Amino acid sequence: MSATPPFTATKLLGLGLTPGKLRGLQRISNANGTLTMVATDQNSSMIAMIKESLKKSGDSREATYQEIVEAKLVLASTITKHASAVLVDGYYGVWNSMASLSVPRDVGILVRVEKSGGKKSKVNAPLGEYEPGFSVGKLKRLGVDAVKLLAQFEPTEPESAEHQFAFIQDVYEDCKKHDILFLLEPVAFPFGDEKKDSPSLIKRKAATVIESARQLSPFCDVFKAEFPGYIGKESDAELRDNLKALNEASARPWVLLSAGVDFPEYKQQVEMAVEAGASGILGGRAFWKEYFLQDGAAAQLAFAKGECTERVRQIDAIVQSKGKSWFNWYGISKDQISGLRAAEGWHFRYGEKFGGRPANAGTEEWGY
Repeated sequence: MSATPPFTATKLLGLGLTPGKLRGLQRISNANGTLTMVATDQNSSMIAMIKESLKKSGDSREATYQEIVEAKLVLASTITKHASAVLVDGYYGVWNSMASLSVPRDVGILVRVEKSGGKKSKVNAPLGEYEPGFSVGKLKRLGVDAVKLLAQFEPTEPESAEHQFAFIQDVYEDCKKHDILFLLEPVAFPFGDEKKDSPSLIKRKAATVIESARQLSPFCDVFKAEFPGYIGKESDAELRDNLKALNEASARPWVLLSAGVDFPEYKQQVEMAVEAGASGILGGRAFWKEYFLQDGAAAQLAFAKGECTERVRQIDAIVQSKGKSWFNWYGISKDQISGLRAAEGWHFRYGEKFGGRPANAGTEEWGY
């Protein structure tokens, strides 16, 4: 007879890993529990790149819906070769990726739920909102593995911060209701008279990234963080201290975004981040932004299959060899997880409403 395991599946429930969230986390992870995720959901930047590419060829017009879709499908079908998951947008990406079988069956799918762009406050600070036509419930029905929310966040700008916090809470609660994994991405931003390269923004960047993790990471399942500083502007020692502080501030497994930096710099950032405790990455433009500079569809496809895919392979090697697995982050080994079992009758306790309740229970609904 096998030995009694040290704990049951209740251990996972205590960590917030309900059946839907656990399955989503498995689907977007590598076999060793690390995460190598690529993003093609950046609509505004991708549309601008396509328009610029058309202009250089003498065609001054806006990109068509189909041109945007095809670019996303080429990238999704190639650079996912060494990825555990791909992040797509709802309008152009998700259904087209599924219908065309462009995303491999063993690669997880995340979809963003926020509107690209959106309203601003009186000091030009973001006020996030849902992507028109989409909701957490609709994404769950689509069968995707996780919901992603980009919510720009600045702790020192109260109106925007409180609006964004309420938005995050709404998505967080909806993801719990529908039992789907939730990945949160707060990013720093300029406001007032600032620009992206303003000294005031650069000066507070690391503090904003770390404080955002401290305030917001408890309200998600995977936290997507910016690099807390600037390579070349701060010493490696300062950057390692910042990354250590970010790791300590995060209440959930965290991954590093790319923010459109050039690939060599992103590779440096990833190496430093996983050494500090990151579980992996969710990067986009650092992998593929030169795709739109290639001359013609054939050259673009060759670049996607070649350089883009090779970049992901290099990052995946770093992540899988040095990243912290999500199960180790939660203080549980893979062997221990394989021994977990749910108690008989668990299904009566799962979901919003139940067909039965203990004899001594009140009239309130109960369960997880």
